[in-house]
Amino acid sequence: MSAGFVVPAPPTTSLAVVGEADRFPVRRVFCVGRNFAEHAKEMGADTREPPFYFSKPADALVDVSGSTSGAAPHPIPYPPATEDLHHEVEMVVAIGRGGTDIAVADALAHVYGFGVGVDLTRRDLQAQAKAMRRPWDLAKGFDASGPVGAITPVAALPGADAAAMGSGAIELRVNGATAQSGDMSELVWSTAELVANLSSSVALAAGDVIFTGTPAGVGALQRGDVVEASVAGLETVHIELV
Repeated sequence: MSAGFVVPAPPTTSLAVVGEADRFPVRRVFCVGRNFAEHAKEMGADTREPPFYFSKPADALVDVSGSTSGAAPHPIPYPPATEDLHHEVEMVVAIGRGGTDIAVADALAHVYGFGVGVDLTRRDLQAQAKAMRRPWDLAKGFDASGPVGAITPVAALPGADAAAMGSGAIELRVNGATAQSGDMSELVWSTAELVANLSSSVALAAGDVIFTGTPAGVGALQRGDVVEASVAGLETVHIELV
């Protein structure tokens, strides 16, 4: 007789997949800091420093698939303990095959697909943590801090080529006004480089998710704000802070 659990087991966080009834299970969530040149300058750095990472709990991600422009926005709770909540639009990489010490030339073969995510950040808590040289966990990893749209499999991309996501517009609009705008070609470290670099420090596995960085223009959100986040070729994220 197999052992059970002494408390109820938590549910598996998962994301919708374009064209599939089955879902993408989320194992771990890695986020890359300052991976657009202009955003790096915005945050006080202007060199191509080695990539650095922070994490969100898997259950910080919220599936907001189907909330595209024209549909009702998906409600996201404005978090407690902050007076300065910021938006950061990012392309999300969904890992389909794991490995360690993956070569850059092989890295895209480990990618299942791509999605659009918003890294919500309690900027005031992050600033306090930075000033005191403490971790960012409560600034980045709070409940519902990662709304993500449906994952588009690599096979469904034009040309069935993961490298296609190395370019394309990335934007975020707040109440219809453009706040962030860039192109995926402006990543300091490409998707392939990030997968390879991260796999040299941890064993990546199917279900891992990587937020790849945000362009310049991050800014504050208020309750009632409606946010649309997009990356060309992927499902748009449409949320409202409540």
